[in-house]
Amino acid sequence: MNKKNLKALLRDDAGLSTVEYVILLILIAVVGITAWRQFGGAVVTKVTSGSNQIQGLGP
Repeated sequence: MNKKNLKALLRDDAGLSTVEYVILLILIAVVGITAWRQFGGAVVTKVTSGSNQIQGLGP
């Protein structure tokens, strides 16, 4: 590869936006999965607590 081609390659930023979108998508996915796990755990805790309270009302 000669210097002219190397300089042209370094100045070329055509694929840069695609890489940025992929990184952003991965970041959003990680945040979403983390939030889903936290929310899911909270729901299970609330349902279990409610179930135990209902069972305590029985005869």
